[in-house]
Amino acid sequence: MRPPRLRRAASTPPLARRLLCAAATPTASSAPAPPPQPLSAQFANTAAARGPANGDGLASSLRALLASSPTHPRAFPLLRSAALDARLDPDALVDAVLSAADAASPAASALLSRLLTSLCRAGRPGVAAAAYARMVSSGVVPDAKSRTDLLVATARGTSAADALSLFEEMRSKGYCADAFMYDAVMRACVKGGMQGDAVRLFDEMTGAGVKPDERVYALVIAALCKLCDADRALQVLGEMKEAGFGPWDFTYNSVVDVLVKAGRMEEALQVKDVKLASGEKMDVVLVTTLMHGYCLRGEVQKALDLFEEAVRDGVEPTSGVYGVLIRGCEAEGMTNKVYELCRQMIERGLLSRASEFNLVIKSLLKEKRWVDALSLFEGVRDTGIPDVFTYSILIHWLCQRHKLREALDLWDKMIEAGVKPSIVTYHSLLLGYCKKGCMDEALKLYSEMPEKGFTPNGVTYTTLMKGYIDTKDLDKAYAILDEMRQNGVPCDEYAYNILINGLCVVGRVYEVDEMLKRFISEGFVPTVMTYNSIINGFVKAGMMGSAFAMYQQMCEKGIPPNIVTYTSFIDGYCRTNCCDLALKLLNDLRRRGLQPDIAAYNAFINGFSQQGNMSHALQFLAVLLKDGLTPNVAVYNSFITGYKNLKMMEEASKFYYSMIKEGIVVDTATYTTLIDGFSKAGNITFALELYSEMLAKGNIPDDKTFTALTHGLCRSGDIDGAKKLLDEMSRLDVRPNVFIYNMLINAYLRDGNLQEAFRLHDEMLDRGIMPDDTTYDVLAGQKKLEADGPADMENQNPILSSANEE
Repeated sequence: MRPPRLRRAASTPPLARRLLCAAATPTASSAPAPPPQPLSAQFANTAAARGPANGDGLASSLRALLASSPTHPRAFPLLRSAALDARLDPDALVDAVLSAADAASPAASALLSRLLTSLCRAGRPGVAAAAYARMVSSGVVPDAKSRTDLLVATARGTSAADALSLFEEMRSKGYCADAFMYDAVMRACVKGGMQGDAVRLFDEMTGAGVKPDERVYALVIAALCKLCDADRALQVLGEMKEAGFGPWDFTYNSVVDVLVKAGRMEEALQVKDVKLASGEKMDVVLVTTLMHGYCLRGEVQKALDLFEEAVRDGVEPTSGVYGVLIRGCEAEGMTNKVYELCRQMIERGLLSRASEFNLVIKSLLKEKRWVDALSLFEGVRDTGIPDVFTYSILIHWLCQRHKLREALDLWDKMIEAGVKPSIVTYHSLLLGYCKKGCMDEALKLYSEMPEKGFTPNGVTYTTLMKGYIDTKDLDKAYAILDEMRQNGVPCDEYAYNILINGLCVVGRVYEVDEMLKRFISEGFVPTVMTYNSIINGFVKAGMMGSAFAMYQQMCEKGIPPNIVTYTSFIDGYCRTNCCDLALKLLNDLRRRGLQPDIAAYNAFINGFSQQGNMSHALQFLAVLLKDGLTPNVAVYNSFITGYKNLKMMEEASKFYYSMIKEGIVVDTATYTTLIDGFSKAGNITFALELYSEMLAKGNIPDDKTFTALTHGLCRSGDIDGAKKLLDEMSRLDVRPNVFIYNMLINAYLRDGNLQEAFRLHDEMLDRGIMPDDTTYDVLAGQKKLEADGPADMENQNPILSSANEE
């Protein structure tokens, strides 16, 4: 059986037992020791009794240990335990050590250095700094390692500025500094955004007799790169290699990055070659940086080649790599490659953010590739990647193209996915309702916005105003203006101009002057945009005198006309067969120092084309090209319409193929004009081929397109084919017009099918399409629309006269 003293010792916690053994006297007559306490309790009293007594307990224990040996191994654990005790202030800790060991002795320096390190590692940088100050004032200089620990702890616990200040204080006192200290402070400066100080410290190392190591070189290069000092970064990189240090991947990549940002791509590639020559391999960061550099220079193909090379060399692509390539290809209009890269991302499971995906969707929709965009969207819809911006982009595109049904379907999917619409999404759907003339639904959606937390703004109200104007309901547009004011939304120039232009749209141009005066009395200040809108309205109405009067009023108010003003007059004169006045005006604007734009030249081209004077139209095309302008789709459409009206479809086709060759995007108006022309020429087969092509290219046919097709099919005797177009219109959410029904009714009457003719009449009424006089004349047998000669049809249907007259 163990003696009582040994039994007590065996039951004592290990840490307290070490103190018990260390403090025990060597005499055999020692009294039995009292029950042991934790180590810190040997020198620390209760919190209420904090003060010098705490240090006295530590000092007593240290003296007992050092009495047996100046380097007693138990002294260090005792100090480490003391450093963890938050009840002991730094001065008491230092004074306790100095009371047990002379300040000039090696033991004091070693103990205090260990204490300083222990305080730093205990996460008490403030206490450590205070203890350090007490040591220095007492004449003790801690060793380099503990001072390095203090610098690191200060940088982490307080700030890089404090660490730098402390380091400079150490140096001012003549304390030696080694590479580890410089590394600690420079690292703190780089992380703290003090790159200039990091570079300064590096420059001072040589004077201090300290040789930089590879960590210091890496830090100063990182600092120089953040300062965008590419020249110095290259210089230090060379010095690092001369010193025998191999730069890290991060170092090489930092230098390449700063060179790329400076547009010094050739030097960046040289650094890449140096890295590879040293035995290092390409990594994904280096590849991404270089690809970004190529894309910034517009050399996207080189970026793609580098990507392929890196993949062959075993570099695993990341979402960042694909993001750089997608943005570069999108900027260069490489939509096919954008689509392909996005597909690769999805297959590799790298598509995790909506930003790149939304860019791809925008790129596809810009090229009218709705099917591809929808395919991508459906492929990731259940992954949670599509966000409100994704849905807003798609819904807006659909609404812009009158595809309201598809937009509503997508809206429902968005709600089902738990994606909350934004005010932009609401505005897109509002626009869709207005473009389709569904103003009741638009008003309902507008009323719902405040309930969903969205306050209607200027965009909301102007969208509704424009919708009512398009449906020729100017009074309700005014009512929206009043509600806009009542709700405290300022009425800007755009809103006033919409209403003023609305009078012109609905044919009430005589009221424009009175409305303008009323708006001016309310504080509205007309601009050149306002007057241009009014002048254009008068011009479209054929009221050239009123347009000129408004022009004079504009000049009297000190508002100088611009090229848009003159273009409106040129267009008006050309429309009224006064091309000589238009030419005079063209010369006048040149004398005023104004350069005619594409719209001005197209006014002449369109005017001459409408007159059938294609030689003069071609002369203006030559002038346009001579002035360095590039024909746009409107110019091509003017020529195609002119030749179509002259029944010269071969010449019209030449301009169509020229559009494709020059990369001009063919629009719905182009296809409609061609379809109408070939239908009238009896080539309904080619007209249907053009219709299929326009769908494949993402062009949305409108009622004019279907009017032309219906006319062509009826004329060719394919009544069933013409009737099927109604189903096609329903599928594409295109509302038929009265002219389409009139042609179908006439065709069935000619075919002797009275029952189907009257059924179509009833269908018109059910769909809210009001029959006109021609409808009833045909049904009454008083008028026949001759299928063999389109003249009567064209007289009663202005749509077929010019598909792009808008």
